[in-house]
Amino acid sequence: MRGKREGLRRRVPDRNYVLVLDVGGTHVKFRVGAHGANQEFESGPSMTPRRMVRRLRKLLDGERYDAVAIGYPGLVYHGRIAAEPHNLGRGWVGFDFAAAFGRPVRLINDAAMQAIGSYRGGRMLFIGLGTGLGVTLIIDGVVEPTEVGHMPYKRGRTFEECVGERGRKYLGNKRWRKAVREVIRDLTAAFEPDYIVLGGGNARRLKKLPRDASLGNNDHAFAGGRRLWDPHSGVITSVSAAWQDARRRR
Repeated sequence: MRGKREGLRRRVPDRNYVLVLDVGGTHVKFRVGAHGANQEFESGPSMTPRRMVRRLRKLLDGERYDAVAIGYPGLVYHGRIAAEPHNLGRGWVGFDFAAAFGRPVRLINDAAMQAIGSYRGGRMLFIGLGTGLGVTLIIDGVVEPTEVGHMPYKRGRTFEECVGERGRKYLGNKRWRKAVREVIRDLTAAFEPDYIVLGGGNARRLKKLPRDASLGNNDHAFAGGRRLWDPHSGVITSVSAAWQDARRRR
């Protein structure tokens, strides 16, 4: 058993060399390790996974990375992409990222990745206000990504259609802020969190934050990606279950 544990520890990559990708509907943001430079490039409806990997390889230009963590803007089930994205090109379901990068890869929903990096304990609700709407709940270290954004909400529209980027452009900033407050109120009533973290590019457009809410930032997404490869992170996800099981057996 000791030899097995030692082998497990050796396979945990150095977090200084984890490549973290935060894939969004308008940009792909990336960083290597905790102290690497934040970089980004445009994504959009023509961005396929193959094009993304090709662009990344060019921008990284041989920079070392031992493992990859990807925050994906869509449904991820047990570490695999389960549905094509709403705001990107096609071909994401079934794409072999490990073969493309030549490194081990862990995938999680993008809102969940930023939520993990924002987590301070207890019962946290993360709401990502970006091109779409990402909602993740973490309860005592257990991460539960949701598809609340695509659920019906008001007047035949989904939560995402009301407060995502299209909703903001349709409503204008003033009415959009009111709609965001209403969504936060309703999700707070449903999930009863101890505190709320608001992330995504549009969170900064809010003039006043609701009670018990704070602003996240992109650095939290990068921290969350590194935590996916940290067996001592204190959070449990479907992709980190093996590491958590190993911890419990020690």
